[in-house]
Amino acid sequence: MRDVAILGFAQRQMKEFDGSPTCVELLVPVFADLYEQTGWTRSDVDFWCSGSSDYLAGRSFSFVSAVDAIGVIPPVMESHVEMDAAWALYEAWVKIQTGEVDSAVVYGFGKSSAGTLRRTMTLQLDPYTGTPLWPDAVSIAGLQARLGLDRGLWDEKAMAEVVARSMTDAANNEWAIRKGETSVDDVLAQPVYADPLRRWDCAPVSDGAAAMVIAAADKAQTVTQSASSQGTTAWITGFEHRIEPISLSARDLTTSSSTEAAGVAAGVDGVDLAELYAPFSHQELILKSALGLNGDVRINPSGGALTANPMFSAGLNRIGEAAKRVWAGESQKALAHATSGPALQQNLVLTMEARA
Repeated sequence: MRDVAILGFAQRQMKEFDGSPTCVELLVPVFADLYEQTGWTRSDVDFWCSGSSDYLAGRSFSFVSAVDAIGVIPPVMESHVEMDAAWALYEAWVKIQTGEVDSAVVYGFGKSSAGTLRRTMTLQLDPYTGTPLWPDAVSIAGLQARLGLDRGLWDEKAMAEVVARSMTDAANNEWAIRKGETSVDDVLAQPVYADPLRRWDCAPVSDGAAAMVIAAADKAQTVTQSASSQGTTAWITGFEHRIEPISLSARDLTTSSSTEAAGVAAGVDGVDLAELYAPFSHQELILKSALGLNGDVRINPSGGALTANPMFSAGLNRIGEAAKRVWAGESQKALAHATSGPALQQNLVLTMEARA
């Protein structure tokens, strides 16, 4: 296996973008950040891969328009996944492993505020038995949370503790939408939104874009050391994703066997920090159990998806936020997780270690 490093990360996320910018306008400043961090130009990038959704954009082949943000000269090798950009990162990592390319930029973008997100996400369900009923994403998460409560796997206080910690930790995150010193009592005082979920148990609708640079060891040495890395590089040590049945009745919604399997394959032993993509509070509890994370592992120091959830870049943000902690010397081995599909259907786990 080739050693691959995460060399740069940039993001933009907010409640809604002013002036309804195009995907190109969202991405150009993000790419500019990456060029500044690495000292590279677009000619140094061998492969580009994006993650987005035409359903969210409301038009076909929206990802093709986004390629304009890269530029047309010289021509580029480009690909796309109709998923979170974390899966675009997996494709790029595999392409580097094959030896076909040595470096890549992956990016994701989405404007959730342009429609009704909880309804749009219904299109992820089984088109024969699920989608025709139009159960929205928040209601499905509510069913999942209720199952756990009724089985005694967690209680409302445990869910509120996740929310309070996330919002408090996000106080120093410039990109967080929902943040500030918060107590468990503050959370429990909120009215029920989709029984048993309160509004703060659910990630806020968010717009955003993010991008990341990765490269094989030899190519990584050509990067101009950025101030953010402080001489420490985040090297990918494990990478895996697994999937479960799309039918909600074909799996146990209170567990996540795909996350457990991906975590074992990626090598979760010894991690001291984890960024988990849990857009609902109870899902963090499911993920922690599936990955076997104990109390010594710091969870979502960025605040996680409960404080900002830009569709199709939130998973990549978890990887980028974990890498930032490694660069800063706050973690020796970090884990990042991304999810896609209803009720934690598809899950991806990446581990990274700090090396000079």
